[in-house]
Amino acid sequence: MADARGEQPAGNVWAPSSGHLSGGGNPLMEGVCSSDAALMGGSLGMPGEPAIPGRELSPFAVVAPAYNEALVIGSIVLQAKRHADRVIVVDDGSADRTSETARLAGADVIRLPENGGKAKAMMAGFARARELGYDAVVMLDGDGQHDPAEIPVVAAPVLSGEADLVIGSRFLDTRAEIPAYRRAGQRVLTGFTNLSVDDGGFATTDSQSGFRALSRRALDNLTFASEGYNIESDMIAHFASLNLRVTEVPISVTYDVPHKHKKNPLSHGFGVLARIVGLIGYKRPLLFFGIPGGATALFGIVLEIYTFSELYRINQFHYVIFTLGITALILGLLLTVSGLILNGLLSILRSRTG
Repeated sequence: MADARGEQPAGNVWAPSSGHLSGGGNPLMEGVCSSDAALMGGSLGMPGEPAIPGRELSPFAVVAPAYNEALVIGSIVLQAKRHADRVIVVDDGSADRTSETARLAGADVIRLPENGGKAKAMMAGFARARELGYDAVVMLDGDGQHDPAEIPVVAAPVLSGEADLVIGSRFLDTRAEIPAYRRAGQRVLTGFTNLSVDDGGFATTDSQSGFRALSRRALDNLTFASEGYNIESDMIAHFASLNLRVTEVPISVTYDVPHKHKKNPLSHGFGVLARIVGLIGYKRPLLFFGIPGGATALFGIVLEIYTFSELYRINQFHYVIFTLGITALILGLLLTVSGLILNGLLSILRSRTG
């Protein structure tokens, strides 16, 4: 196998078994990976031989997941190659000519036999980059929403050693024109993602951005399970718990692309939100159980006070309000006690794991 900047012979076949999403090994690679000679300027890059004449290649790879993106993937690859040693396209079971188009444009193509979701595709690309020895990776979506010309901006904090994860944020300035419904949904998901971070030391402005850069330390710590579009939020929560350095840079975005939605935005948003809420419950049980439990118990107490005050004032007993109050009080106490117990267990676990 060639090194990170050497060209791999076409037709090299990978056939590893599928498995759990993690940072170790190469469990997700299924399919054929090939890297042909690059168009418009030569090879993917030998040492000292940049793909663009007169430009020295930066020591990082670009990983782009793609699903039925034959119309745009070639252009994305050609533009991304101007800034990176190698472009790794993960074809997530496309039914069109995504793989062929990406390969002709000079990409290193990983073809997954069936659609497994964004998380699986990204982990496959990351594993490939680690195998090739890259110390930095830029991830961007393969649907054309991101501008490959901004790759150097996103990669810069990682390449300079200032950060382990760089998030390209659509909300740091006014360059990104985002529909109102998307902006509202993204803010909700971002707010819950920030709540899922253990110590609250980092607050992102765009938790769902797929335009990111990862350092070698980040690549070596992809030891978390994720599915589909949950990978962006899962990555932030996981890296924050490991005290990896996270920062943001402004990016632009366009939604005028051939395939605007791979998934219904509403179901997508609720799916990601459910996952984030689960993370909050696991990492911050007092916040997830204790505060709602206390509020519910207080609501039950208020209803009971009202019930007995009305009985004293007008000699009328409100059975429905009394029953509702008792139910709320019991439920609130159960939630509060559960939060306290889970928080104690989590504290013990953290102290034992150091």
